[in-house]
Amino acid sequence: MNGSQRALLTRLSAVRQRYSPGVRALVIEHDEHGPAESVGYHLEERGFELEVFLVLEDPDDPVSHKPFPDATGYDALVVTGSPWSLADPDPIGSWIHREVDMVRAAHDAGTPVLGMCFGGQVISQALGGSITRIDRPEFGWCRIEPIDCSPLPAGPWFQWHFDVFTVPDGAVELARNDSGPQAFRIGRSLGTQFHPEVTPRLISNWLDYGTGELAANGVSPQAMLAETVERADAARSRAADLVDWFLTEVAQL
Repeated sequence: MNGSQRALLTRLSAVRQRYSPGVRALVIEHDEHGPAESVGYHLEERGFELEVFLVLEDPDDPVSHKPFPDATGYDALVVTGSPWSLADPDPIGSWIHREVDMVRAAHDAGTPVLGMCFGGQVISQALGGSITRIDRPEFGWCRIEPIDCSPLPAGPWFQWHFDVFTVPDGAVELARNDSGPQAFRIGRSLGTQFHPEVTPRLISNWLDYGTGELAANGVSPQAMLAETVERADAARSRAADLVDWFLTEVAQL
């Protein structure tokens, strides 16, 4: 972490406050395995009331015809991860275009948007970027490279993805690694390719749901969970700092 990152995070920690009662964040969860977890917990600590919209009732069935809520009436919008792919949108064609339209409308209306992994990809696509498959998927705890004076620490941050977004025109790239861009901001929106929200409980849930893709890539589920437990306190602190920076500097709330 460089000097500017330390100074900003120190300042943010010093000015943390609870927002007035009544501030609301809409959280888009794509299935029961994709909650906002530690990011959501910290938003609640800051005084936000979270309202969750669950896209898929059955995580194994990618079809949904539920109407998406109007996010422009909320103080913030959070879009979480998903096992489905924007690089291969046909299986989720019943709803993904409507979600992209919702995120675009929220951003255009000035509603702050935080997108994590799949959620970051949704922001990218909504604002003119593209999503492509990468040759080597990323799993587990990885470091990123902050760009210029980016306040994002190098991590490590948790990764579980097969795709990568491009940085939309007009956005500022904040971090990258060998796989591609890892974070960008544009207006009051922030997209990350990594998962700041993860906790041991969440990773354990993902591993219970399926580990076939990990085994196919030579990744040990047991080692992944053990490392997540070891890093839990530091990861929670980094997630809180990211949320504070998002609310203060990006969302300007």
